[in-house]
Amino acid sequence: MKLYLNGHEWLKRQLTKEGIGFESLDNGFLSCQNPDRLQALANALGPQQIQSFLQKWLDRLPMPLSTQDRGAGYDYRLSIWQMEFSLTQIMDRPLSGRQFFEELIRDNLDLGRPDRIQLIFPRKIISTTPGSFRTRVLTEGVHPSLHISYKHFDLKQYFKEGRGLRTEGTFHDPGDFGVNKGIENMPYLKNLGRQIYRRLLEVERVSQNCGLSAESIQRVVQPTVTQDGQRAPGLKFGDPRVMALMLSLCGFGCLIDGFRSRELRPRVAALLSVGLDQYSASQMSYDLRRLVRKGIICRVNGSQRYYLTPYGWRLARFYARLEARVFRPALTALNAPPIGSNAPLNKALQTIDTELDRLVAQAFPARKAA
Repeated sequence: MKLYLNGHEWLKRQLTKEGIGFESLDNGFLSCQNPDRLQALANALGPQQIQSFLQKWLDRLPMPLSTQDRGAGYDYRLSIWQMEFSLTQIMDRPLSGRQFFEELIRDNLDLGRPDRIQLIFPRKIISTTPGSFRTRVLTEGVHPSLHISYKHFDLKQYFKEGRGLRTEGTFHDPGDFGVNKGIENMPYLKNLGRQIYRRLLEVERVSQNCGLSAESIQRVVQPTVTQDGQRAPGLKFGDPRVMALMLSLCGFGCLIDGFRSRELRPRVAALLSVGLDQYSASQMSYDLRRLVRKGIICRVNGSQRYYLTPYGWRLARFYARLEARVFRPALTALNAPPIGSNAPLNKALQTIDTELDRLVAQAFPARKAA
């Protein structure tokens, strides 16, 4: 016997019972008067509720096992043959959201590669790992969807009804994640599903972070801690070693096979104007670790080869361009002789200094006389 349950419909019935208003979005929610209660009810849906639903129908329908058989210890057992979970994020500006999603597809076509897919799924991928790993873009009419496959698991994203970004994952075989199909494993799969779509959204957020918000800048320059508890030292702008690293990484952005430590180290040492004995292999290893933990580069398991992430590529160029086009010219103008300098920045700073001196003189006339 197959039992089909729709969690969204179950949630709608619970909200109706409690008198909480909501707006439906097909198989989901557009809005809710009490979002916290909605989330609490969603978290509460588990094996007990599903078993109770099944029990109601077992008592009504004619089944091979009679009441006496079940009383003697023979009973039916639920198994998970397919489990779907989803997150729908409603956009304030739907048109901009659709444009954003199409950009998202173009920037993440490589997420299904074995060396990239472990950014999303908390599993190590090695050469003997069975199953297929791929990224597909399927279009139904004018509506594209992004599909990322891991063994029998399908992770899908699409723009739902022109209003929200839908991230949806489907477990076809719980054995892919080390558990059997028993209904008692549903809480574990729910938590794992949340981890998967949160990791996907985080990877996409980083790759789309073109403007580098204040929060993202803080994560780069300040020490942070990764989700698995590893410390990631800060990469402070202006630090000679950090700037040499970023400038060197710009030269590896287009390499298909990535790069090795022995290829990066001489470039960094040359930019620091030191020999390889002064920029040791242990220092290079330290720098590579913090670049990995900041999400700037990623390493292929079982090898010493690194790849620059889309986020790392943008950040490295940002550091290099900011230093070359803003700070270096500005410092040159600031250090220029004050007399006879025609640099616009120098003139502007002289004007500011003159105005500040005038304001100080007005506020403290006695000092002017002295």
